Amino acid sequence: MAEDRLRYGSLIAALGAALLAVSVFLPWYALSFTASGIAYTQQQLESVAAQFGNGALQSQVNNLHAGFAGLAGHQFTTLSAHQALKYTNLVLLILATIALIASLLRLAGVTELPSSGGDPLVIAGMLATVCVLFRIVDPPAPAEGLLSLSLSSGIWVALASSVAILAGGLWSGRASHPGGSGRAQADVWEGLSGWTPDAGAGEPGGAELGGAELK
Repeated sequence: MAEDRLRYGSLIAALGAALLAVSVFLPWYALSFTASGIAYTQQQLESVAAQFGNGALQSQVNNLHAGFAGLAGHQFTTLSAHQALKYTNLVLLILATIALIASLLRLAGVTELPSSGGDPLVIAGMLATVCVLFRIVDPPAPAEGLLSLSLSSGIWVALASSVAILAGGLWSGRASHPGGSGRAQADVWEGLSGWTPDAGAGEPGGAELGGAELK
């Protein structure tokens, strides 16, 4: 049972890491013109046509007004995290790489991963989830009043894959350290008491001393 949890948890984390790396290049945000943005664009076209164009060009610009008005609120392009976010995309790629390597090592049977602050899978999953949530709540600001920005599918893929890394790390971590909590409690007790079962048995006369104290 523990081996199954270790294998399935590591596999989930590995798939989440690979998907997180891919999601950086998927559409995270959709851009569309606002009504004021459309009006501003029309004004600029009219100004250019009036200064540099002839009557035919001005007539064509006027004919475009109705078409431009219908573009308000319609998506005209998308931006990936790689395009819109200068540093977050690099952070996510680094976290995805760490999580992928850690999960593959755990699948290969290396359960004791070198770390000083905790399980690298859990840490990578938590950091990635926080980064994606932050960019959901606080997206990059487009040109004020001219463009509107909405969330696209890629950012939800990134969030799901980050949570998958975290869940897989927690699941496989419990399987790879089934007695971790008990061992930690024993270490605390030994540190407080200053005595271990091996200490008395390893010292000459240890057993006799213990017996004398009981008498």
